[in-house]
Amino acid sequence: MDVPDEQASLFSEVLTALEQKRFPYAVSGAFALRQHTGICRFTKDLDLFMTAEVSKVAFAYLRKQGFECEVHDPVWLAKARKGDYFVDLITGMSNGVIVVEDSWIQRARPAVIHGVRTRVLAPEELVASKLFVDKRERFDGADIAHVIYGTYGSFDWDREMQLVGEHWEMLLWSLMFFHYVYPAQAHYVPDRIWKELLKRFQAALLHRDPKARFRGSLVDERMFAIDISEWGFDNLLEETRAQRLAQVNGSQGSDENELRRRGENAERVPEPRDQRMRVGATLRRRRVSE
Repeated sequence: MDVPDEQASLFSEVLTALEQKRFPYAVSGAFALRQHTGICRFTKDLDLFMTAEVSKVAFAYLRKQGFECEVHDPVWLAKARKGDYFVDLITGMSNGVIVVEDSWIQRARPAVIHGVRTRVLAPEELVASKLFVDKRERFDGADIAHVIYGTYGSFDWDREMQLVGEHWEMLLWSLMFFHYVYPAQAHYVPDRIWKELLKRFQAALLHRDPKARFRGSLVDERMFAIDISEWGFDNLLEETRAQRLAQVNGSQGSDENELRRRGENAERVPEPRDQRMRVGATLRRRRVSE
């Protein structure tokens, strides 16, 4: 992935610093998408996923190393920057309902990014991280569809169901979108997953819960602002963020030895230089065979 020298230098410096201290984290965003789909696109930032506990220690360490650091949103996001480029330290989604856990890092896949041996999110966690990115200004549904298409045969659907939990309708929505885009590839999602999700949906329709709460703000607080400000619906987003913030503030940062031990549990195997070409060739062969 070609990026300006200043940007590449920042990414490499941050990754090297975190690797030297064995911080447990995984790269997401454009780099993870490339690993799983072969799609290569320019990005101005580098997304690093880690637990809130790890983020506190990594944030302090990067600041000591001379990076400009700021907590952008205590619920989920801190930033380290140099000049016009920055690295995001992400501990979950902004609505507070999807949270990075140790298992996300333990399941990450080996990769090499800007010459640094590291790891990227597994496809299941990558999809989970994008489920609520359905806003007017940004929609990650296409990324989800591409990940499902690009990882056919290896995607762990049981893990995905575990990750989405009570928010399974958001997964069903994404899968319906996938079916619309790739109707001939509906079988890329196992029948048992379709049946389970549709069974839940049918049950929800047949047994309507009159006390079920409005959830629009979890998707986009701006597009559904009128529902709260004028139509009298509860602001569930405010509650979930408050709950998550309490959890973040209550977590204690581990010492560096403990973080190093966790980091050493993650595999570090070089990503093949021709990763993008290999994935692209695989998808082309599959398309021809279909």
